[in-house]
Amino acid sequence: MKTLLPLLAATMLALAGCGQKAADDTHLSVAATAVPHAEILNVIKPMLAREGITLDIRVFADYVQPNQQVAQKQIDVNYFQTEPYLDQFNRERGTHLVTVVGVHIEPFGAYSRKYKSIAELPDGASVVIPNDPSNNSRALLLLAKNGLITLADPNDRLATLKDITANPKNLKFREMEAAMLPRVLGEVDLALINTNYALAAKLDPVKDALLIEGKDSPYVNFLVARDDNRDDPRVQKLARALTSPEVKAFIQSHYQGAVLPAF
Repeated sequence: MKTLLPLLAATMLALAGCGQKAADDTHLSVAATAVPHAEILNVIKPMLAREGITLDIRVFADYVQPNQQVAQKQIDVNYFQTEPYLDQFNRERGTHLVTVVGVHIEPFGAYSRKYKSIAELPDGASVVIPNDPSNNSRALLLLAKNGLITLADPNDRLATLKDITANPKNLKFREMEAAMLPRVLGEVDLALINTNYALAAKLDPVKDALLIEGKDSPYVNFLVARDDNRDDPRVQKLARALTSPEVKAFIQSHYQGAVLPAF
């Protein structure tokens, strides 16, 4: 009996390990922001279920935790960000996250509660832009493209306020966390807002934005993983589902140009 007990215990542990592995093979966790990412993921949740995968969608309100938790292996993958943002995050945080597939474009826009057109924007207007490096630069590039400011390099995706060489309207800039920008829209003259936060705040980028990126925007939103799980069959099934005809049709019909398929 003394010999048999350790053997039984080892067998039970092995079986438990096999059961855990099998359960893991049927689940996939993905971090996302609420709009449009989680909405799109919910569209494909039944598709993945038919392939034997339970998609665990975890919604975040910021751009930092989704990357940190994937890097720390607390979550498998995420879907919320552009490649320039990911590149900057990897450089600053020492992470090694990688893109899997590009899914959609959210044309970035400039909004105002006080003015109906950019031409009405007064001298010395207050302007708020995101404070993370990628979206900060994206906001400045949009303003430069529309003649409100001049940048040393109009194509520099890492441009900062220090790179402004001309500011004819003497715009007064303030940098804030991207998620906060819709909340202060009524307190400033102009706010440069990411489309996911604009949509969540019931803004219509197509109708409400005074300035908006075109369909040629290079800021595609990607499914992102770690280098050690990018080729995981579950991740690849998710990538195929996100670039399926069903998702393309949903994006086109549901967002009416506020979000554009990138495939």
